[in-house]
Amino acid sequence: MTSYDVIVIGGGHNGLVCATILAKSGRKVLVLEAANEIGGAARTEEFYPGFRASTAHILNRLHPDVVKTLELEKHGLLLSPKAASGSTPTPDPSPQGGLAAARTALNLGEFGREAETSSPSPLRGGVRGGGNSHAPTIALSATGERLTLYGAYGESLAGASVAEQVAWKELRAQLVRYAGILKPMLSRRPPDLGGMSLAETSALGLTALSLKRLGREDMRDFLRMLLMNVADVLDEQLEDDRLKGLLAFDAVLGSHLGPRSPTSLLGLYYRLTGEIGGAPGAQIIPLGGMGQIAAAIASSATKAGAIMRSNAIVNKIRVENSRVTGVVLENAEEIPCRTIVSAINPSTTFLDLVGPRELDTGFVRKVKNIRNQGDAAKLHLALDRPPEFLGVRAEDHRGRLVIAPSTDHVERAFNPAKYGEFSAEPVMEITLPSLSDLSLAPDGACVLSAIIQYAPYRLKQGWDAGKPKFFKIVMDLLERYAPGIGATVRHAELLTPADIEARYRMPGGHWHHGELQADQMLMSRPVSGWSGYETPVDGLFLCGAGSHPGGGVSGAPGLNAARRILAARS
Repeated sequence: MTSYDVIVIGGGHNGLVCATILAKSGRKVLVLEAANEIGGAARTEEFYPGFRASTAHILNRLHPDVVKTLELEKHGLLLSPKAASGSTPTPDPSPQGGLAAARTALNLGEFGREAETSSPSPLRGGVRGGGNSHAPTIALSATGERLTLYGAYGESLAGASVAEQVAWKELRAQLVRYAGILKPMLSRRPPDLGGMSLAETSALGLTALSLKRLGREDMRDFLRMLLMNVADVLDEQLEDDRLKGLLAFDAVLGSHLGPRSPTSLLGLYYRLTGEIGGAPGAQIIPLGGMGQIAAAIASSATKAGAIMRSNAIVNKIRVENSRVTGVVLENAEEIPCRTIVSAINPSTTFLDLVGPRELDTGFVRKVKNIRNQGDAAKLHLALDRPPEFLGVRAEDHRGRLVIAPSTDHVERAFNPAKYGEFSAEPVMEITLPSLSDLSLAPDGACVLSAIIQYAPYRLKQGWDAGKPKFFKIVMDLLERYAPGIGATVRHAELLTPADIEARYRMPGGHWHHGELQADQMLMSRPVSGWSGYETPVDGLFLCGAGSHPGGGVSGAPGLNAARRILAARS
């Protein structure tokens, strides 16, 4: 029987990062992935013949140390220092129904039958060309005018008054400064407040010094704003509803929060702590989708000597005397190992694979209380031709298109989710990745990829009944901003949080593996007392999005966990 020094459960990007670093250190590493392809939610999949997309579709958090340590540029990763941007299409006041047109194009009596039976195809090897799309972020609003953020998260603003441009420049600079205080805390292991090492004490001291260097006024504002809701901050400094709607949407994207929920500003800080090419908040739409990132990391892992097995479902983590001894696969195969790293959801790791009987009841209670029910759905459309969003310049279709006309609109969209219902006026982020990478769609055709809020995991009416209704709302909304889009739909795939849970084995369908809110961040992620990648079971570590600093395609949890394992075992 082959023996391994380390087994990594889960072949998503964090698991691959951790496996690569450990393999580079000389460990014999085995990666076990339940799906038939490596990459997790970052893999690029064929959702209809000739059309490919990624469930994760925008890159803004890839940690520079991951790129450097794994030498990803030698493995096909091409990142431009230029950042992506965003704009506002003009809605058609009297559009034709998008769902009816889509049904005609699909030749279906019901949407639900086609979409719910679609299944992912394996990631195709290789992507033509290289580079990335660095396009604007475009706020789509009902005012008839577009507003566009260009550069690294709005270094410049078009479509707003001169006064608003000045106000945004000042607010952006302030947010970037404050995010810079938090950034070092998200880039390393959280300190153990009960027994901090000298290095951790020094790091906290440097954070305090950085805060003091802001100056008295900035320091007061930083502390005042830290736990504020994003709506109040935006109302204090901005006037343009379109700009405030776009920023509010970004702050709450992927979370069970509205703009007026306490601490919702943290979501905007979290976005601004990410960077591409050294630019805070920069975003790109990678060539080949996010699968290009996963493929580069997997290539680095292979070169380092890590062994990867797909279709390898782990049923049990064996524990003896509070120490891991190996894993048992679904096919009853047993693989012994004394160091196991879980890149999957903490709830699944502890409650299903380890089992409550091996854990302290207080710890089990904390794990059961992790909030991890998703509120975002993902839509993929296979279109006959690229859509034309009203009021958006042709070149700006390559960026983010955001439908969130105002802060109040985002808040109204959130309200039904609190009661297990989806919004009749959802907000969404749209990309057209095939405009930048022709390999993602057949000649002349187009892929539309959209994240839609709010779609609660536990829908009161159930998603079997609710999905066709929600799809109709989404298509009618798209028809308002891109008239005629429904008639060009060859195929639609709508992934609710329940679908995301089933496809990626992600409890609650939450891509962060747990809410990124104040009580589930830093020293409390995944639970208080166990935030440093170690667990109560000796030899078992965490390295997924459910551990610090959280989700997004950053590789930081995998990087930090690998460093901790090496330090603990050295």
